[in-house]
Amino acid sequence: MTAPFDTSEAIAMIRRSAEGVADRRDLSRIRRLRYSRPGFERSAWTTMCELGWPALRLPESCGGVGLDAIAYCALAESLGAALTPEPLIGATICSALLDADALGPHLTGASLVLPAWQDTRDAAGPTANVRLENGKLFGDKRYVPMAAGADAFLVVGPEVSWLVDARAPGVSVELLDTQDGGHFGAIQLDGASGRKLEIDPGFAMAEACLATSAYLLGLAGAALERTLEYLRLRVQFGKVIGSFQALQHRAVELKLQLELTRASVEDAAARWDLAPGTDLSFAAISRAKARSTGAAMFVTRQAIQLHGGIGFTDEHDIGLFLRKAMVVAPQFGGVAFHRARFADLVVANEGG
Repeated sequence: MTAPFDTSEAIAMIRRSAEGVADRRDLSRIRRLRYSRPGFERSAWTTMCELGWPALRLPESCGGVGLDAIAYCALAESLGAALTPEPLIGATICSALLDADALGPHLTGASLVLPAWQDTRDAAGPTANVRLENGKLFGDKRYVPMAAGADAFLVVGPEVSWLVDARAPGVSVELLDTQDGGHFGAIQLDGASGRKLEIDPGFAMAEACLATSAYLLGLAGAALERTLEYLRLRVQFGKVIGSFQALQHRAVELKLQLELTRASVEDAAARWDLAPGTDLSFAAISRAKARSTGAAMFVTRQAIQLHGGIGFTDEHDIGLFLRKAMVVAPQFGGVAFHRARFADLVVANEGG
């Protein structure tokens, strides 16, 4: 009889491997990559592919690792703590949606496919704003993270998508810098050719939203960790400032926000693993995204204030966390959208 699979051990292994690729203590790599193109290291991406990260959620029958959403969230949290710029979450969306011909090169890192699905900055799902005329694609998609590194784009619609070569005739990409030193791509299709894929992106988008929540949790946790270290070391008026009661109260509040966020993310992952696609599992993801978005912005802003004047300088690493939070927080929908969606789904499930 085969012994049951130990998820906790898999999660521990994932966290250890993440620390080997993305060092949360040393952000010199992050600083070096800021405002560069493609904004991440292709060698690091190849290593991530060798570790099986883009295939983490795929079943083994499809060449994947077959781990659950809880493991995926553990990985995303570790990458968020290190402010990792490599576009794992976007690439994982494509891993779930690509056909067999395109999936193999994508999983090995030979051809990076990124999803182009947004029309507005805080969109939560794809819309059908790309049209097919005489066999050619016309329209645009915006806010594609790290688009400069893509070999191809999966242009995602609600029901029909197209795989488009990033350098094909009729495809133009405008790159716009973001606060964290990365960039978004605006994809313009003007008579481009693409391979049609009839796919439902709902599950892949939901898991990306959940993973983004975990990434924000890791980011905020690392920011608080650095802030507590600073409070224990900084001396003012002859005392370590961490001994000041007012600052202790603020630190406790930040810790509470993180623990509530962690509970929400872990609950959403557990519900999704148990019953993916139900109203309550979608609602749990919306709750996690709303809480992680708010917590990440609150914690990183407070972290800068608790560092005092030095926290506002670009030379200090604490500011990198707020900049990253500002870019990641609106992805897959903001607080207002997910609070409303959570309420609607819960009411619908209760028959109200």
